[in-house]
Amino acid sequence: MLYFRSIGEAENVFKALSAPMRLRLMELVYRDSALSMNEIAETLGITNGAVSIHVAKLEEAGLVRVEAASGKRGTMKLVRPRHDRLVIDLAPEAESRPCYSDDIRVGYYTASNVVPLCGIATGASVIGSLDNPKAFSFPERFNAGILWFSSGYIEYNLPNHLQAGEKLNELQISFEISSCAPNVGEDFPSDIYFSINGIMLGKWVCPGNYGGRRGYISPEWWEDMSKQYGLLKTLIINNDGVFIDGTSRLSEVTLKSLGIDYNSYITFRIEVPQNTANCGGCVLFGEEFGDHNQAIRIKAYY
Repeated sequence: MLYFRSIGEAENVFKALSAPMRLRLMELVYRDSALSMNEIAETLGITNGAVSIHVAKLEEAGLVRVEAASGKRGTMKLVRPRHDRLVIDLAPEAESRPCYSDDIRVGYYTASNVVPLCGIATGASVIGSLDNPKAFSFPERFNAGILWFSSGYIEYNLPNHLQAGEKLNELQISFEISSCAPNVGEDFPSDIYFSINGIMLGKWVCPGNYGGRRGYISPEWWEDMSKQYGLLKTLIINNDGVFIDGTSRLSEVTLKSLGIDYNSYITFRIEVPQNTANCGGCVLFGEEFGDHNQAIRIKAYY
C-alpha cells in the first residue's frame, strides 16, 4: 500500500495520474503485470518513446517499477504495479496545544516474554517460525509490522522529549489491537493490562479477534484469516486518570502519580497474564498490517 499523511505528500502521485493516457496505462498493468513496454505501446496505440515518458512519470511517483526480462529477441522491459492500494489523509490532524509526537514500529520493543500461540512478521514474511518465542529476539524484528502472543508481555521504551521547565499534562498512546484467537472469534474477549514504569494503569477487555475479511492494508501473502485487523484504540493518561478513547475510565492513576519529568525514562508494557479471567492473548498491528497504516503512536502534550 502507498500511504501519504497529507495532500502535499501525494503531489507527485496526483501529477502522475493527471494524464488520461497514464490512467489507461495503470489499468493495463493491473490487469496484466507481465506486459512489456512494446506491448503497452501497441495496446495504447502510441509510440515506444511516449510509453517510456509516461512510465518514467509513474515510476518517479512510486506507482510502478520496470524490470528486465528475457524475451524472444533479447531483453525486454516489463512494467509492474508496485502497490494494490493508495491511501491519502485529506485532512491531517492539527494540534492545538504543544505536543511531541513519535511513531514506534511494533518490533521496537525492548523486552518481551511471550507464550505460543505467538509470532512476528514483516511486510514480506514471517520472522523465524511460528509459535517460537525465540523469533522475538531476531534482528529482523525491527522491521516487523505485526506480532501476536497468547499470554505474556511486550515492553517499549517510549521517547521523552521534555525539556527542563516543560511539564507533561497528557500522554496518549495509540495502537491497533485485537485478541489472539486460534481461529476467527469476534466474541473472544481478552484482558489486556497496561503499565508504565511498573505502575499498573488498568485493564481493558478487548472484545475479540477479527478476521471475517482481509485487513485493508495487509500484504497479499498474509493468509492467516484469524489475524486480519484490530480496533484502533487510544490509551490516555492525564491528571484525571487513565482512559481508553477518552470515555472509558480504566483507573484513577494520574500523571502526577507516575512522576514523569524531563529526566524520566518511560517504560510501557502491554501484558496478558496467564491467570487473568479472559486470557485471550494480544495481536498488535503496525505499519503494513490490519486496517490502519500506523505504528504505535505516542503524543506527549505539555
